[in-house]
Amino acid sequence: QVQPVESGGGLVQPGGSLRLSCAASGTTLDTYLMYWYRQVPGKERELVATVSARGDYNYADSVKGRFTISMDNAKNTVILQMNNLRPEDTALYLCRATNRVSDFWGRGTQVTVSS
Repeated sequence: QVQPVESGGGLVQPGGSLRLSCAASGTTLDTYLMYWYRQVPGKERELVATVSARGDYNYADSVKGRFTISMDNAKNTVILQMNNLRPEDTALYLCRATNRVSDFWGRGTQVTVSS
C-alpha cells in the first residue's frame, strides 16, 4: 500500500517559485502512475500534471511552460517544480498514485500566491 505525503506548500508572491514533494511510503513508485491535482473550494478538482516511471509526462494547458513534474525513483518521491506562479495557482495541491489495482491519495499541501 502506498501512502503519498505532500510537502513544500506555502505563501509566495506572484512570479515566485515553489517546489512540492510527494513522498510515497510503503512501496516503490516504479509500477505507479503519479499525478498532481489541485483543488479550490467550490470548483472541480483539476489535474495539473502526470508522470510515469518510464518518463511519460503530461501537463494541464494552464501550467505548461511553468511547472515541471519529475520522479525520483531512488528517493521514492515525485516533485512538482512550480515557477512564475500566479494568483490563480492558489489551491490545495494533492498527490495521487495509481496502478491497475490501486488508487491512493495524499491529504494535500496548500499553495497560496498573493502579494
